[in-house]
Amino acid sequence: MKLLKGLVIVLIVAFIGIASSVYFAPAKTAAFLVDLKRGLGDLEKHEMTLKNGQKYVYLEAGDKDKETLVLLHGFGADKDNFTESAPYLKDDFHLIVPDHIGFGESSKPKMADYTPIAQARRLHELFTRLGLDRQIHIGGSSMGGHIAMTYAALYPAEVKSLWLLDPGGVWSAPESEMRRIVRETGVNPLTAKTPEEFRDVFSMVMSKPPFVPGFVLDQMAAKRIANFELEQTIFAQLSADNVEERVTGLDTPTLLVWGKEDRVLNVGATDILEKLMTNVTTIKMDGIGHLPQLEAPKQTAEDLKAFIAGLEK
Repeated sequence: MKLLKGLVIVLIVAFIGIASSVYFAPAKTAAFLVDLKRGLGDLEKHEMTLKNGQKYVYLEAGDKDKETLVLLHGFGADKDNFTESAPYLKDDFHLIVPDHIGFGESSKPKMADYTPIAQARRLHELFTRLGLDRQIHIGGSSMGGHIAMTYAALYPAEVKSLWLLDPGGVWSAPESEMRRIVRETGVNPLTAKTPEEFRDVFSMVMSKPPFVPGFVLDQMAAKRIANFELEQTIFAQLSADNVEERVTGLDTPTLLVWGKEDRVLNVGATDILEKLMTNVTTIKMDGIGHLPQLEAPKQTAEDLKAFIAGLEK
């Protein structure tokens, strides 16, 4: 009985401590939770500076003797978009998960070229400086998929496979809800100027979002709000870049994954990519929105591992 009472007291004290921390230091508490989530995937933060002075911040996990899997986040997101998936991938791959230039903790030059070609070339310099094996696997979500396809088109001999999660850049696809809103109103529903608008973004991009405490959402919102103007510039450059001609005939083995409930990019883009690229395996996920790696992290990771294992047979 004394042991039980003691445990209850410890739990009460811990709860009070966390509650006080949330109230008095929400930013520090949110950062602690982010680090905790990274720890579950053994992800460690590093940085690398390019020749032009731009800094990449990236997460790394896994045995460097294993094949490298690079994971590229989407528009408005950051490297932590893959912390849910990392625990299911870290034992099989050497993971590199960068913040794109313009996002997260990486450099955010106002006048830079943010087209997928420019981003792919920057990544190539990063990978060269990291001494990565020239045959790497690349996964990309949304904008990250747009950049991943571009990277494979520019450096086909260096990419062993592509993992595309609701990728952007396929602009001949049927109009999505997001693109209709942009066309009709001129407002980008993926950007936010207030915490309330950020919650709307969060709802749009996922059908089955993982639980995120409100104070963590507020800290995420603050970063997006601070980057609002730059994101307008980047989105315009992305929207003007169609990847379809670039990937026509591309024979890189590709696992194409799309959530059937995606409101940001129409699932009909799968039909187009299957015709343009010569080696595509497609999975359409029921009940999943724009971010399968966050909504169904274990399933998407297991599907990827099975796909890559099949390449060796």
